[in-house]
Amino acid sequence: MTSTTLQILLVEDQLDIARNIADYLEAKGHVLDFATQGQQGLDLALNNHYDLLILDLNLPVMDGLVVCQQVRANSTRHIPILMLTARDSIDDKVSGFTVGADDYLTKPFSLQELEVRCLALSRRHLLQSENVVNIGPLQLDKKRQTVQRDGQLLNLHSMGYRILTVLIDAYPQVVSRSQLSQQLWGDAPTESDALRSHIYQLRTVLDKPFATALLKTRHGVGFVLDIENDK
Repeated sequence: MTSTTLQILLVEDQLDIARNIADYLEAKGHVLDFATQGQQGLDLALNNHYDLLILDLNLPVMDGLVVCQQVRANSTRHIPILMLTARDSIDDKVSGFTVGADDYLTKPFSLQELEVRCLALSRRHLLQSENVVNIGPLQLDKKRQTVQRDGQLLNLHSMGYRILTVLIDAYPQVVSRSQLSQQLWGDAPTESDALRSHIYQLRTVLDKPFATALLKTRHGVGFVLDIENDK
């Protein structure tokens, strides 16, 4: 049994897949609730406390993208969402991240990998609630609104700090351009080159004085912190 017990809501209409996931995760000590269609899953997510939501993309009544969007719009707390799909296109992944999914797993998948992803999402969610977050060479102090790399205080402008905070909170996942723009400006329109300019300025402070670059662009997807390759 794992040392971490998660309360998980599984929204999956394929009963054989749901049964396999449930058998594996419950044997590991996790507690699961189930829904077989989108509206039912949304109702459960909004009216109960879960550590994690495992959400299939293709659901009857209300599809997974709409469920994810409605959870983000109406929940009073952030519920980590792992989206399952038989689709493996970049567009589908971007759509999922844009409406607020935290991670993505393509069918068929390993049940062991599913649990590892769930535990990682849960740990990351706990990190986000702490004032001081340490990820590799970076230390984010949310109370003082400062960031250090290798113990060196970074002279960030306010927008650079906000971008880096979003990327640290999302680590190790990619943050799409639209997701980042929504976090920074909400629904207010901004110039198309504004984000590019802020990213460039952030790189100048975060990466240029150091031997390795942490802020990476995933073309067609978004931005991510590459901590693993900072050796």
